[in-house]
Amino acid sequence: MNKSFLSTSLALLLFIGVSAQDKTAIKFSTTINKDHGYKHLSILASDEYEGRETGKKGAWMAAEYIRNHFKSIGLKGPVNGDYFQPIDMVSYQLTQTVLSVNGVAKEEGKDFVIPTSGVSLKGFTFHGDDVVFAGYGLNKDGYNDFAGIDVKGKVVIIFASGDPTAKGAAAPEDRAARRKAILAQQAKIKYLADNQALAVLQIDPALDNLTPELKAMYAGAGQVGLKTEERRARMEKMLNFPSILISPATADEILKSAGTTAAALKTQIDTDVKPASRAFRLNVSGSAVKEEVKVRAENVLGFLEGSDPVLKNEVLVITGHYDHIGLTLSGEDKVNNGADDDGSGTTGVLMIADAFAKAKKAGKGPKRSILFMTVVGEEKGLLGSEWYSEHPVFPLNKTIANLNIDMIGRVDKEHEQNPEFIYIIGSDMLSSDLNAIGIKANETYTKLNLDMTYNNRTDPNQYYYRSDHYNFAKHGIPVIFYFNGVHEDYHQPGDEVEKIHFDLLAKRAQLVYFTAWDLANRAKRPAVDKNEDGTPKTAQ
Repeated sequence: MNKSFLSTSLALLLFIGVSAQDKTAIKFSTTINKDHGYKHLSILASDEYEGRETGKKGAWMAAEYIRNHFKSIGLKGPVNGDYFQPIDMVSYQLTQTVLSVNGVAKEEGKDFVIPTSGVSLKGFTFHGDDVVFAGYGLNKDGYNDFAGIDVKGKVVIIFASGDPTAKGAAAPEDRAARRKAILAQQAKIKYLADNQALAVLQIDPALDNLTPELKAMYAGAGQVGLKTEERRARMEKMLNFPSILISPATADEILKSAGTTAAALKTQIDTDVKPASRAFRLNVSGSAVKEEVKVRAENVLGFLEGSDPVLKNEVLVITGHYDHIGLTLSGEDKVNNGADDDGSGTTGVLMIADAFAKAKKAGKGPKRSILFMTVVGEEKGLLGSEWYSEHPVFPLNKTIANLNIDMIGRVDKEHEQNPEFIYIIGSDMLSSDLNAIGIKANETYTKLNLDMTYNNRTDPNQYYYRSDHYNFAKHGIPVIFYFNGVHEDYHQPGDEVEKIHFDLLAKRAQLVYFTAWDLANRAKRPAVDKNEDGTPKTAQ
């Protein structure tokens, strides 16, 4: 190829690329920078905010900070004049747990634990004088712990895990094997309930070294959800059968009446691969009361009305979740700061909102309206965005797209040698137009490496379904999810501000901004030409 022709062609392409840039968009993008990013994130991800767990003080502090920022830059509160969209969120907690052996109350959290998830809203109470030890509670392959044993009306003791007939133990990291073990234990409990046992006590050695986190998990701490009739009805229909985890020491106290210990019985069964079931008399009683507790939680919304008399009725939604996982109860560093997850995305939303607000004040505001929304409850199951999608402030049929920012401040191992990247997920799932718009914005302005590795529905990580954009996508609204991948500090106290690449955070946020600028100003909204399963809209 002729060298002079090549040089001329490259110069022409460069000119075309520069001329395609919107100088007005560039002018207001400058507020999206590393200094402003640090200003916001150093507050939101500070220890003072205690990891921003949904329903806790730190999340409420973050919500106040975001609302104050939206208000200070001139965004409107679209929820009846307010910036908060309250969410009907509740938790279900055990307010009373009792286990007594021969009239002596045992210590909850040390001698026994009643997992909240296994108690229906009706709670339970039982009093029994007949006890049955039934080994592993198995009935399989010619091995039957219940042979010759009538469990009706009796308190049954079994080991919480294990199988003497198994040929080999699954590796601890074998998730499928752990899931299988859980299902097997649930089947045992159902068997006892179906055969009218009074209650089951499961011997669990883990209670001897019960961590504060595990204790809190058993107690239902942090297990929040949306208050819906469907959820309440489901909980009311739960199997209402008393199931209690007991420590080996508590088991030994009970089994003393049978003249043996849990360890001795386990050794006997494991060695002989034969049941060692037995019945004896002892008074055992227990109870649990479960109550619904309201949880304060809110999405924070800032609204920028469009300038076009017609197009302003259409809304672009830009989201990031401001919640994280809160405090860990052990270890030297107890704060899961969530600087990247998703303090970085929240910071991006705040800076993008500032850029558009400045443009509007200068008379250069977008034609369409933009809703800047930081959502809560993402870490609890995408609850805040689910609530908005079911209770939208603006009609979903007028919502043209959702740009969702979740973790844009770090670099994963796959890109350590080329950190100028961002994972793009979902952009072409519903709309070819939106995908092209996002790519064009990057080619014109930011020139990041757009990594599409996770951009498919069959990705084993399932990222398309794991952040707030999905609650828009499932309603047929096209989405783009911006993500830097996971790293060694994901959901760990090490996710701190000092590990954030603020120049990259700003550049990635600028990509979202320039994509939003195009979406908010173009003549037509991006067409939805695909169904949720990826098939063309025209296909029957």
